Amino acid sequence: MEIPVDLLNGIEEESNKIPINKLISLVSDISNRYRNTDDKHISSYEEAIAYISYRMPATFAVIYAVLKDIKDICSNINPKSILDVGAGPGTAMWAATSIWNDIEQITLLEKNKNMIKIGKNLSANSNNSSIKNSIWLEADLENLSELPKHDIVIASYSIGELNEDVQSKIIKKLWESAANDILIIIEPGTKIGFSIIKRARETLISLGAHVIAPCPHANECPINDNDWCHFSSRVQRTSIHRKVKNGQLPYEDEKFSYICVSKKHCNMIKSRIIRHPQIRKGHIILDLCTKDGIKKVTVKKSDGDIYKKSRNSKWGSVFE
Repeated sequence: MEIPVDLLNGIEEESNKIPINKLISLVSDISNRYRNTDDKHISSYEEAIAYISYRMPATFAVIYAVLKDIKDICSNINPKSILDVGAGPGTAMWAATSIWNDIEQITLLEKNKNMIKIGKNLSANSNNSSIKNSIWLEADLENLSELPKHDIVIASYSIGELNEDVQSKIIKKLWESAANDILIIIEPGTKIGFSIIKRARETLISLGAHVIAPCPHANECPINDNDWCHFSSRVQRTSIHRKVKNGQLPYEDEKFSYICVSKKHCNMIKSRIIRHPQIRKGHIILDLCTKDGIKKVTVKKSDGDIYKKSRNSKWGSVFE
C-alpha cells in the first residue's frame, strides 16, 4: 500500500503553511483532546492542517486495507459511484480511487467547513478527474433529510461521533436510502469502536443485509464482551508526520474495526485469522473466526501447502 504521491504532496503543501513548532503544538492539543475528551471538533483551518498532517496517512491506510479486502473477496464489484458520509478531508475518496480507478461520481458529506475547505484544496492537487470533480456537501449526519444513491457508501470514523441513540437510525437510513449495493462502516480498533461495529452489524443483518467482511458468517458474533475484534494496518510515516509526532519508527500501525455488507449475495469466506499467528517449531497456531465460532487450529509442517500458506498469513488474513 502506497499513499498517492499527489495526496502526499498536498499534505506537505498545506503543512508548510504553518511554522513547524506551531504545527507540533496543534497536533499535541488535538491528540490530547481526542484521547481524553469527547470533543472531536476541528475548530480552525490551522487545526484541519494539523489533523491531516498526523492522521490522514493512517486513516488512508485503514480504508485502503478494508476496500482491498472487499475487492479480493468480491472481485466482481466495480463501483461507479462513492458516497462518503462524515468525510473529513476526503480520505475515503483517495483510498477508493486507489482501488478502483474508473469511479465516475464521488459525493462527500461533511459538516465542518474547515475540513471541506482543506478537502477541496487537497483534491485540487489530484491527477484523478473524479477526485477533482468530486461534490462536497455541507451536511450534518444527524440532520440528513434526503440522501443521494451511490453504489458504495462509506462511513469511516463518523458513526462513533454520534450519540448512541441515533447511531442505529443513521445506519438504517444509509442502508435503505443511500446504498445501491454496499455499505462500509469503519471505527477505531478499540473496545468501544468494536461495540459500535457490533451493534451496526446486528442492525444491518436484521434489515436483510448480506455480510461480506470481515466475518465469515452472518450468525451472532462469537466475540464475548471482554474482547473485541479488530485488525491493524501499517503505513510508512511521512517526514512531516515524524516531525509533528516525534516518531522514532519509520512506520505506524493503526488498529481498526469494520463491517461491510451488501444488498447482493457474495461468496463468503471460510474463516479469518483474528490474532497474530503463533509460529512454533514445526507448527503454527491460528486463531480463526469461522461459521462455527472461534477456533484455535494447529497447522503442522507435514500439512504441506496449508502449512506454507499459514507461514505467509498474518493477522486479518482470509484463511480458506
